[in-house]
Amino acid sequence: MTKKVVKKGIKKSTKKTKAAKKPKIKRLSAKELDLFKKSILKFRSELIEQIRDISENTLMKSQKDISGDISGYSLHMADMASDNYERDFNLNLVSSERKVLLEIEDALKRIDDKTYGVCSSCGKFISKSRLKAIPYARYCTKCKNKLEQENML
Repeated sequence: MTKKVVKKGIKKSTKKTKAAKKPKIKRLSAKELDLFKKSILKFRSELIEQIRDISENTLMKSQKDISGDISGYSLHMADMASDNYERDFNLNLVSSERKVLLEIEDALKRIDDKTYGVCSSCGKFISKSRLKAIPYARYCTKCKNKLEQENML
């Protein structure tokens, strides 16, 4: 319904506006979700294998086995320190990979909920190139950069 008002030679047009519609959030198609799911499952199995290998090499061997010492003599302190450093490094690596594994599990849940590819912060679509690079991405690039800057303060 359009109403024209003429007042001192100026025409104004007013329309009754409907309630502002929220923009529809772009979502991935079922086919795209399936492709990302397969990719994530493959990535998850590779990551689990890496965690298993590092854990077996680090946790399941004795100090002598790790150093390669087959003699009955005690290890040199510098060798022990180096081996301990390598062991700690590997344990930190496993810890980081387990965190990624949790993120992957969460991404698989988002795929099932059909919310995969939507930024958890702003609700906008995460670019496909970002999802291909980091398949478990929870935030768009803009929001992720903002979060990282806030954490640096």
